Amino acid sequence: MRIDHRADDPAPMSYDSLTACLECGLLQRIPEVPPGGSAQCGRCGDTMHRNRPDSLNRTLALTIAGVVLFIVANSFPVLSFEMQGRETRTTLITGVVDLYQGGDWPIAAAVLFTGILAPGLQLVLLLSVLLPLTLNRMPPWLPRLFRRVRTLVPWGMLDVFMVGILVAVVKLADMAVIVPGASLFALGALIFVLAAAQAALDPDLVWSRVPIAGELSRPLRRGEDHIACDVCELVVRPSEAMRDGERLRCPRCADLLHRRKPQSLQRSWALLTAAVVCYIPANLLPIMSVTSLGSSQSDTIFSGVYYMLDQGMWPLALVIFTASIFVPILKLLILIFLLLSVQLRSDWRPRERTRLYRVVEGIGRWSMVDVYVLTILVALVRLGNIASVQAELGAIFFCAVVVLTMLAAMSFDPRLIWDALEQGHVGDRERPFGAARAGSL
Repeated sequence: MRIDHRADDPAPMSYDSLTACLECGLLQRIPEVPPGGSAQCGRCGDTMHRNRPDSLNRTLALTIAGVVLFIVANSFPVLSFEMQGRETRTTLITGVVDLYQGGDWPIAAAVLFTGILAPGLQLVLLLSVLLPLTLNRMPPWLPRLFRRVRTLVPWGMLDVFMVGILVAVVKLADMAVIVPGASLFALGALIFVLAAAQAALDPDLVWSRVPIAGELSRPLRRGEDHIACDVCELVVRPSEAMRDGERLRCPRCADLLHRRKPQSLQRSWALLTAAVVCYIPANLLPIMSVTSLGSSQSDTIFSGVYYMLDQGMWPLALVIFTASIFVPILKLLILIFLLLSVQLRSDWRPRERTRLYRVVEGIGRWSMVDVYVLTILVALVRLGNIASVQAELGAIFFCAVVVLTMLAAMSFDPRLIWDALEQGHVGDRERPFGAARAGSL
């Protein structure tokens, strides 16, 4: 079902009914959404709101279950490696420690943050926010903590970590006996619980309970100057924002207010250029060296894919090729195209370019698969001259490519795509009230 609301109603709009799309900047009213339904932006198609029934209680229950599973997943061995009567075991932190001790601290830091700290902090912050809300309490620190949850979500990569573990197990299956540990099953359950908690959480419901500092004088009228918060999506006039020196802060979540992300193009270009520079050595240099019965062999990403194809493991070769070669190239090309189109003020197919931006945001994290595979191999295969795996310089460059492209995508402001269109003719900025579309899922 789709519900269309008139966009030309001249009456003033209440603040609660106005939301600015974070991907195209159109200010529009959100119609009443049925339980389980969603509201999409009337211009770019982005999902602006989902009506999640019993959001707080469901998310709290899933978060508590996630905390328990997270403790189990980090307390026991994930895998055991048995070869020629010798055995090694690895926990989630073992690979991080081994990488650090081997001098590969940049990879160790990336794996520690994305595989352990970010998911753990996300659970702790959610618990700290949801418990007071279910008790009808509103501590002053709650908005600041909830802001951090959104920041951490893209960096929590336990699902990618699990794929890396499965790839590592397949690679080691012909070499030794691999025994799954209790933490592996807890980790698998944790991935589903975290995904369910994110799907159940309604951020709009949380922000609706946060009081607004000061008073908003009156509803916003058509054509009035306004600014929308990128975090809680509150729409206010600049005069109603909190002052922090020369800067404006949101009167609800206290985040800095910007009409567009500061220096979006410059920062995105700088990060993207650094990623392109790192991409060359990431593919030319070895990412790991394998020692087996006294003989050593170094592997690049391409040689690893070729080896798996030669051994008949084409599904695994396809996964590695897609995540480690195709996806990074695709991200770089899409980001370059988006930045050039904005720089040239192109008005060509803004809706499709916005979808391309969503693709970059969605696939960026999956390139970490190779990094996690390396982490597991380094942690498990530690038998000296009999069998060992060592990270090489190419892995550091590859990890840098993944992080830099993610940061470049985060720095890019998709609303810039629509600015050229609006500057070319009378557009939605001069007619700021659009209508979102609501429908059942």
